[in-house]
Order: sequence, then structure tokens, then C-alpha cells
Amino acid sequence: MTQSTYDSVVVGAGPVGIACAIELKRIGHRVLVVEKGGLVQSLIGYPTNMEFFSTPELLEIGGYPFATRNYKPRREEAIDYYRRVAFREELPLALQEAVQDLQGTKNAFSVVTDKRTVSCRHVVLAVGFFDVPNRLNVPGGEREKVVHYYKEPYAYTGRDVLVVGAKNSAAKAALDCLRNGARVSMVVRGSDIGESVKYWIRPDLKNRIEEGAIHAWFESEVECIEPDSVTIRTPEGRRDIPNHVVLAMTGYRPDFELLECLGVTFMDDAARTPIYNVETMETERSGLFLAGTVCGGLNTSRWFIENGRFHAQAIARFLSGHSSAESI
Repeated sequence: MTQSTYDSVVVGAGPVGIACAIELKRIGHRVLVVEKGGLVQSLIGYPTNMEFFSTPELLEIGGYPFATRNYKPRREEAIDYYRRVAFREELPLALQEAVQDLQGTKNAFSVVTDKRTVSCRHVVLAVGFFDVPNRLNVPGGEREKVVHYYKEPYAYTGRDVLVVGAKNSAAKAALDCLRNGARVSMVVRGSDIGESVKYWIRPDLKNRIEEGAIHAWFESEVECIEPDSVTIRTPEGRRDIPNHVVLAMTGYRPDFELLECLGVTFMDDAARTPIYNVETMETERSGLFLAGTVCGGLNTSRWFIENGRFHAQAIARFLSGHSSAESI
């Protein structure tokens, strides 16, 4: 890859980032996609054989059909689909290359990575949030046995596993581990399993709790993590339970430090919502655009692949001269 000057640099090679690169390429832009991990890194981090909530047509980008053997596609099918789309479009990909700074102004940007400096006119941030987990922030929370990315249950067979959280990832992990021979407990901050848990998973988990196969502490929190135990604060007082593994399914957040460094500004709200134009996706830094889940700040359930992919079209329309601007 010898070219160092582009019309647009897309930061993030997830589904939305790929969609942005496709749409920009189709309006004649020379595009580079920079990704600090692998292609569709966020999907790589999903559990093995995870089933999407959405049907395949809602995950399609670039007009390419998403064929699947199932009514709802699985993680591996999605990874393969987005890889094929990126290769079919011959998108220039700079993988395993982290963006560190953005210098200059619109039409004369310098994107500084850990490997080089790239010149461009516009920058699109489609960085998502999956690579920054919400830490437990308790004594022992940085121990090696605390896991923030659940992949599969087999390593936990015959072990005491504590699942922290009560949303989809926590529910999936708890049931998988139980059915593969782990002794499973859960700590839930609220009074029940989250209402947003997939409709075919929630009753299954609640039934396993009611029958005692999974011990769940509600309105409770982890207080301390020791090598062979965990201290939990419950409504009935503190409890020390045996433990080998803590699956901290506590969610993820955008890399606010990076966003601020690149010039993104934020609303004064609890979610730290980035400020951008809802029609064009341009931030207050002229020439810098947002796309996908990063647009929601801490409200990570606002944008998904299903609706975030349309940000690509909005950006391309604006840069091709077919959109008006009105800032939020």
C-alpha cells in the first residue's frame, strides 16, 4: 500500500465502516479503511455461533444479498459475509493499525497512526464501542480470571463461574456454561433479568434460576474478587462464594479519550452523546464525520448495524453535494 493521500479515511472496519467505505468509493472517493484490530473485529469478539436478533436483509450493506442457511444468521456467517463484501469491493484495508491523532483541517487532514501519517480531505469515525469494556472497579477486578469477552463455555466445565449482569450476553453465557458442566451463579444489580433479553432466552434463564440450577443474587453487586472466591454485597448482607472465573458481562463503551483527541465534542447529558449533524453525520469539527454505534455515546443500544449502515449513505450524499446541514 504505497498511496498516502486519500479523499476519505474511514476509521473502523466493522460492518458500518465497510458500508461507509463502499458508499464513498461509489461517489468517486479514494478511500482507506484503518482498523486497529482485524476485519470486523467486533464480530470476532462475539460468542461462537451467536445468533443475530435480526434477519439477514437488515444486515446487508452495499446492495449485496446476505445468504444464510438459517432464518437468522450466526456470527460466523456474518464475518464471512462482510469479508466477502469488502474483498469484492476491493477496499484498501489497513488492519492492525491504530489511529492516534488527527491533525490539520478539512481538505488537509493528517491522520496519525501507530505506523505512519496519512493525508486526506475527510475522516469518518465508525469505531463502535465493543473494544472498551465497562470494568467492575472493585478490588481484584483486574485479576486474570475476570473475563469481559465471553466466547464459549468449554474452558469452564467443572468450575465455579460467576456471571455478572443480566442482559443478552450474560444470559447466553450463564446458560451455555450451565449446559457444559459449570457451576453457575449470577449477580444482578436489578431486581430481575433484563426485559431486553431475547425472547427465546429470557424464559429459559428464569426457569433455570427458579429450579435452582443457577443461583442468582438480585439487587446485588460484586464487592471484592479473590483468587478462589468472590465477595458479594446482597440485600441480606455480604456473601463469600467459591469462584474460579468471573464473566463480567457488564457492557462496553466508546473510547471517549480517542474521540476527544480526534476533535469530537459532546452534549452535556448523561450519555455523553457526540454532537453531530443528524442529516449529514458531520461533527462540529468540519470534515470529521461519525457513523454507527459511536453516535449514541453511552447509549449503546440506540444504534446497531441495522440502522447505523444508513449513516454511510447520508455521509456520501452530503459529500457528493446532495444534502443540507442542520446541527443537533
